[in-house]
Amino acid sequence: MATRDISTLIDELIEREGGYVNHPADRGGPTRWGITEAVARQQGYSGDMRHLPQSEAAAIYRRLYWVKPGYDQLAQIAPKLAAELFDTGVNMGTATATGFLQRALNALNRNQADYPDIKIDRQLGSITLSAAERFLKSRGAAAESALIKAVDALQGAHYVRLAETRPSQEAFLYGWIANRIG
Repeated sequence: MATRDISTLIDELIEREGGYVNHPADRGGPTRWGITEAVARQQGYSGDMRHLPQSEAAAIYRRLYWVKPGYDQLAQIAPKLAAELFDTGVNMGTATATGFLQRALNALNRNQADYPDIKIDRQLGSITLSAAERFLKSRGAAAESALIKAVDALQGAHYVRLAETRPSQEAFLYGWIANRIG
């Protein structure tokens, strides 16, 4: 990655997420380093969540939230966008983050003059990567920043909608907006 490599992104994320948390309103339940108990169990960790090693959390982040969704491939053409999708994917799921990208690409393609609309399948395949590359080439130097802003706008709207429809999630809205947007 040109600006920050994935190890640095993971270190920054783990620092932001902090250690062990078990907030009663958090649907994720017990969490350490931002890794929920359900994810840790799916990845083979069977110990007490209070003792999940930081190195295991980092390996999970790399495997599930960077390589599996294809953000490592996106980083070859848009490193800052890949970093944004990584962070969004950790917080809301990689399918949601990728769906935000696909929606933004469709809305920004000048009525398909730059590239055809892409299916919102929430997967970062070759068609989405090609659309991103064509968007970046057609819009010039500021394109990556504009695309990140569009993804952030969709993410912010999603957070507000969550807080409006699930009052228990209001406990997290400020932190989401302060730490995940922009």
